[in-house]
Amino acid sequence: MGAAESSASGGARKTSALAGRLAKLGLYNDDDILLHLPLRYEDETQVTPIAQLPFGDSAQVLGTIESAEVMLRPRRQFVCRLRDDTGVITLRFINFYPSIQKQLAVGNTVRAFGEVRGGFWGDEMVHPRVVPVVEGQELPATLTPVYPTTAGLAQSALRKLVERAFQRSRLNDPLPDALRAALRLPGWERSLRFLHQPTPGTRLESLDDRSHPAWRRIKFDELLVQQLSLRRAHAERRAHSAPALPPRGQLTAGLINTLPFALTGAQTRAVNEIALELAQPHPMQRLLQGDVGSGKTIVAALAMLQAVENGYQTALMAPTEILAEQHYRKLVGWLAPLGIEVAWLAGSQKKREREAMLAKIAEGSALMIVGTHALIEETVALERLGLAVVDEQHRFGVKQRLALREKVDGQLPHMLMMSATPIPRTLAMSYMADLDVSVLDELPPGRTPVHTHLVADRRREEVIARVRDACHEGLQAYWVCPLIEESETLELQTAVATFEALSEELPELRVGLVHGRLKPDEKAAVMDAFIRNEVQLLVATTVIEVGVDVPNASLMVIEHAERFGLAQLHQLRGRVGRGAAASSCVLLYSAPLSQNGRARLKAIFETTDGFEIARRDLQLRGPGEFVGARQSGVPLLRYADIEADVDLLEQARQAADDMLRAYPEAVEDILGRWHGGRESLLKA
Repeated sequence: MGAAESSASGGARKTSALAGRLAKLGLYNDDDILLHLPLRYEDETQVTPIAQLPFGDSAQVLGTIESAEVMLRPRRQFVCRLRDDTGVITLRFINFYPSIQKQLAVGNTVRAFGEVRGGFWGDEMVHPRVVPVVEGQELPATLTPVYPTTAGLAQSALRKLVERAFQRSRLNDPLPDALRAALRLPGWERSLRFLHQPTPGTRLESLDDRSHPAWRRIKFDELLVQQLSLRRAHAERRAHSAPALPPRGQLTAGLINTLPFALTGAQTRAVNEIALELAQPHPMQRLLQGDVGSGKTIVAALAMLQAVENGYQTALMAPTEILAEQHYRKLVGWLAPLGIEVAWLAGSQKKREREAMLAKIAEGSALMIVGTHALIEETVALERLGLAVVDEQHRFGVKQRLALREKVDGQLPHMLMMSATPIPRTLAMSYMADLDVSVLDELPPGRTPVHTHLVADRRREEVIARVRDACHEGLQAYWVCPLIEESETLELQTAVATFEALSEELPELRVGLVHGRLKPDEKAAVMDAFIRNEVQLLVATTVIEVGVDVPNASLMVIEHAERFGLAQLHQLRGRVGRGAAASSCVLLYSAPLSQNGRARLKAIFETTDGFEIARRDLQLRGPGEFVGARQSGVPLLRYADIEADVDLLEQARQAADDMLRAYPEAVEDILGRWHGGRESLLKA
């Protein structure tokens, strides 16, 4: 290989390595680089005399190296003394290369930027950033940006990439002038340049808390792009055809007339919203959300009956077999008097039973099907599927939910997703903007309030005595074992140990045990015994978090409650309070509590309002964890905060409508700028 070829090959390898590092940061083009904004800034525009250095803060000094040596004790390190007219400061390097020794040779004049702290040799900076001073060289004219980076990609390299991106990019403002003026937002280029190179004297607080007008412009555009993406996803789905399923009032009216309870106003409203949309020739994509016990299942049942009335199949998929079987039992109880057969499909079925069910589903004689993930297996034929219902939708990935829809060739089925985790208003406005939402915001009559008690684990014996008393009164109780994320095996061992200990301490009670490792038929047998009150105390892991409905269970004990998430605690608590007896939830906790643990327990103790709990949960966890796998097609917000920037979110929602209607070319421009041609619209 010649010298030229060798040089070219080396250059290609460097370019490839750089591209790989940039890809780790999601940077593929100039727009991506310009939108890769600093985490923070350092002020190298001024020099502070050594005698006036602020202790504990970062500052820049300029001076001459008067001594420099490699010390071996207490560990190998490079130590220099830097002097100016006012004093001396130590520069200390624990990890160093010959290049830094050369820069800091005795007699050299340098600028050093770092945090000032106390040390063995007096005031010092550890691993400061050092710049050799060249005669006539001026101080930087702007604050120094510090970017998010990855191994092997220096800040200086990122700054050069940003500079080149500015030189090459077309920086016209994607917002129409009239719209930008109405919103009182600064220009796009001006905002970007300012955030990459803030001018001296800028209040660092306004940059750190992102309240500066330049930051507000960036956050507004990010929220706008999210709204535009979701609206386009919504419009794309509506362009598909779906079977029109008008309400015929035959089976649905029959079910309503046989129910032992009246629908709440919220349930009636949701039923009407869904019925109207099912009648349309484009696919419904609706989220039915409501607090624990708000009656989502009957709303779903009426929607499913509307599909059956029109001769179409309908399937309900739940994430766990316990929850799926709970739905199956309810539907059979409601629909058997109407002559409707409900098919059951789960992984635990015996081969003969499963094959019989598959045959009924394939030939279309089974119009209503309930199951777990087994519904989306290749062997399940649902060619007449008119409505798919997905419960606890956030527990399924996008592909799993899509798999139900893809069972049908041609027309798409309607889709109803249910969630017992109420969605905070701001989250629904942003991440759920592509969905139509029905909200059940009132509980059916007869639900008893649940009293929540915080109890330190040193009072465990008192709690056991309370369980004994409740069960002696003919009631039942749950004892939920701690969540141990690191090890499913350890969690199982804890559940088994707790079961054995409580069985020994409460010999007069029949104690049951249910956990995720039990075989489905074993799990079903324990749950059946608990439902029939043959088991008085049920020791369980979080498999009972959703779907378990035992009205006689009036007491729940959650051990190590500080380990559970806020939404999970609320879901678990919702398993009691379903009957006429006064109900309680005891949260056993171990001290000391972390700040987050204390905040979670405080929130769950103070309120039973699911929407308020969801709002606090959003504050604690952030939207990324809250929305889960659903949003794999929509970028999580990098800069905007949907709670703090709710005013910008409102403006972005309105602006999205205005731009889609009046400025379609600007829509393409702004989406291309933020997504770089990689936009992935939500499909589910």
